[in-house]
Amino acid sequence: MLPTIEPRILITVLFKRLTLILAGALFVSSGQLAAASSTGYGDSAGSQTWTTSYAECWQDPRTQRNLTPCRRDAVPDQLTLQLLFEFDKYVVPETVVNREVLREIDNYIRKVQRSPAQEQVTIVGHTDAKGSDSYNKALGLRRANAVRDYFIAQGYPENLLAPAQSRGKSELLSNYSPFSVEQRRVVITKIDR
Repeated sequence: MLPTIEPRILITVLFKRLTLILAGALFVSSGQLAAASSTGYGDSAGSQTWTTSYAECWQDPRTQRNLTPCRRDAVPDQLTLQLLFEFDKYVVPETVVNREVLREIDNYIRKVQRSPAQEQVTIVGHTDAKGSDSYNKALGLRRANAVRDYFIAQGYPENLLAPAQSRGKSELLSNYSPFSVEQRRVVITKIDR
């Protein structure tokens, strides 16, 4: 003979179990919603991988077969920036005139910091043709060092940054006047090790 359970207790027990079931279903569906809101990539077998906003890779738990590697933001091999400073000042970001360029530097630094390869980077300064060779060589080096110092200030390991370099006015861009502002630039290059 089965014991008799008071209806009030039976309803309480059933309510608690139903609450647990609903909470579990909500947890699973919220995980699927979060995964769906991330960037998803499918492979030929129909499996799914996702990259979260933290650059973490997740895969569809229902299928574990032949997943392709998670895609990440690739670090560009080279980034050329027309970085303009206040007269005779070279501190990033404080003395940068065209502040919108700082977003490009910050984005590059974020990508290179997330790279599992621990990318080594070199920074080279360039000038226009005004002034002597020695003056422009020193000017390009000050610009490159300012960007290198900014990398370090943003937490990029100093040992992964090559010493700053300058080309001065020796590598002018042929599609611009030698005296144009477009010649004043900093080139950031990822070095293959």
